[in-house]
Amino acid sequence: MVGDPEMEGAPETETESGRGIHSVMPVGSLISPSGNEVQLPELEGKVVGLYFAANWYPKCEAFTPALAAAYGQLRERGAGFEVVFVSCDEDAPSFERFHRSMPWPAVRFGDLRCKKGLSQAFQVEGIPRLVVLGPGGEVVCSDAVELVHRYGDPAFPFTPARVAELEADERSKFASQTLEKLFSIGYVNGSNDQVPISSLVGKTVGLYFSAHRCAPCIKFTARLAAIYGTLRRKCEDFEVVYVPMDKEEDGYLRSCGEMPWLALPYDDGVSSRALARYFDVREIPTMVVIGPDGKTVTREGRNLVNLYFDMAFPFTEEQIRTLQELEDEEAKGYAPSLLHAGHRHELSIVSGQSGGGPYICCECDEQGFGWAYQCIACGYEIHLRCGRNVEGGSAGTGQ
Repeated sequence: MVGDPEMEGAPETETESGRGIHSVMPVGSLISPSGNEVQLPELEGKVVGLYFAANWYPKCEAFTPALAAAYGQLRERGAGFEVVFVSCDEDAPSFERFHRSMPWPAVRFGDLRCKKGLSQAFQVEGIPRLVVLGPGGEVVCSDAVELVHRYGDPAFPFTPARVAELEADERSKFASQTLEKLFSIGYVNGSNDQVPISSLVGKTVGLYFSAHRCAPCIKFTARLAAIYGTLRRKCEDFEVVYVPMDKEEDGYLRSCGEMPWLALPYDDGVSSRALARYFDVREIPTMVVIGPDGKTVTREGRNLVNLYFDMAFPFTEEQIRTLQELEDEEAKGYAPSLLHAGHRHELSIVSGQSGGGPYICCECDEQGFGWAYQCIACGYEIHLRCGRNVEGGSAGTGQ
């Protein structure tokens, strides 16, 4: 059979690999971020991560620093780990700018045959993607992006056995979790003094990961502050602790001045990063809720506050199930369809079981879930409550 000339010299497939890095990357050399040549034999005997990414994609820009941090730690330990950047950038200048932000070598931007071969061999359909190869060129992990996000450098060498160890350790930590263990320093900052962690035991505590000048954080902080005040007036045992994701102390201090709750002391982000890694926080704002027993109730505190306001308290599965049942009952009083002033097509009522899901209301720009008025053709969705302002009928009367 005649072969594809474009694929001559392409890497072998996963089942054919296992004879070293040359069996996977049939190139003589790579290129360093500074433009120097890197000989492929320098990678022999190492665990190698093939990093498929592009500068234009936000998730790649967000993941690259996490990978670089793990890479640096492993290099310091002499762990025998290397990364090779396989660019999905659209042009050479973009590739060069992005590569300069990385500490590892790359396949040359103009080597289209190699890049195409690698993408096909490992069936790369989305980025970022980190394919980890063992010292013999065999695939150890088909995509280690989640592992790096979740565990960092301890995930090395990314084998199933190592992942199983980490997951077992994680389960053990969560099972024995207490507030005192989460906050090793023993206190948090109040408005005028230090508050001992022991005073929070027995309360429902929201760990609020946020930062100054983050637009989504500013919006959510205002909502959370209102709900915090409502719950405090009701004498509910609820407290919030700000976990700063600020890069500078000035931002942290400004954030503290705008928040009515407690705050983790600023220590250049050491404690915050540890908590973010522990709870697998990928974006801000995020609110992790800890129950009175010190165990994690939910990592979806932000979503629950947006959906149910103060009624979400104490954020337990039982409480959310009760609220969802109330929503189901209330939905019976809404019209099956309506015309809304903000859209030209008729909207039909949907539930979580009939096409509804997480959405942003096109009327009020707030989060929704499950029940909605939806235009199947356009994807336009609004809260049931926002459907009351209608043309040609009322969502509450069924007209």
